[in-house]
Amino acid sequence: MNQPLSYIHPQAEIADNVVIEPFVTISKDVVVGEGTWIGPNVTIMEGARIGKNCKIFPGAVISAIPQDFKYKGEKTTVEIGDNTIIREFVTINRGTTQNMSTKIGKNCMLMAYVHIAHDCIIGDNCILANNSNLAGHIELGDYVILGGAVNISQFLKIGAHAFISGGCLLNKDIPPYIKAARHPTVYAGINSVGLRRRGFSNERINQISEIYRLLFIKGYNTTNALKIIETQVAPSEDRDDIINFVKDSVRGILKGFNSKNENE
Repeated sequence: MNQPLSYIHPQAEIADNVVIEPFVTISKDVVVGEGTWIGPNVTIMEGARIGKNCKIFPGAVISAIPQDFKYKGEKTTVEIGDNTIIREFVTINRGTTQNMSTKIGKNCMLMAYVHIAHDCIIGDNCILANNSNLAGHIELGDYVILGGAVNISQFLKIGAHAFISGGCLLNKDIPPYIKAARHPTVYAGINSVGLRRRGFSNERINQISEIYRLLFIKGYNTTNALKIIETQVAPSEDRDDIINFVKDSVRGILKGFNSKNENE
């Protein structure tokens, strides 16, 4: 529905049953899939690719240019998957020449005032609570949950099914399946509640717990812990995901909790 109080560029590709509320601005080179609702005062700039059945709430700004001096006007995009909810005043910046796109997966919820910077990649079924801020080039796996006011520095990776407690400042990679909390941010156990909700068996959860006990609790350094995990823990997809994530980490992973962390 083309709302007469909104501006839709004639070159924008808007599906027939998209609902556009008053005072929306949609620029050229924008694609919006069927069933999507765009609330009042939303601004969608060039390069946005928005999927089906999304909901975009008032004040959101989608596909603004990157806040990055290396961006020189190249044609880049923001891609938003089907059924994703974008709440009030969320900002999502498009990519730079490094990735050419910022990507948000399917079935995500970005709560009010979330900021997603250039070249971020967000998996499916992620929830980012109010005021979370992602710097450039961050990757979140599927089913990641960020509590309110989480701040993540650039180039970090967060593994699938991780849960980050509200208010955390992240400057190290977060492996999959775990909870991260405290100040400074440290390992706080596995995300067993989330894993059970997603159908993980007790056997899988127990193996994941044993892997992280070796990695974070037993006092081994990371290299030795990985060797022990590879020799003592039975092969599985979960085990290999954790090992590969830790081995591939460029920034290094967060630390385990101990009394020294608590006093810092």
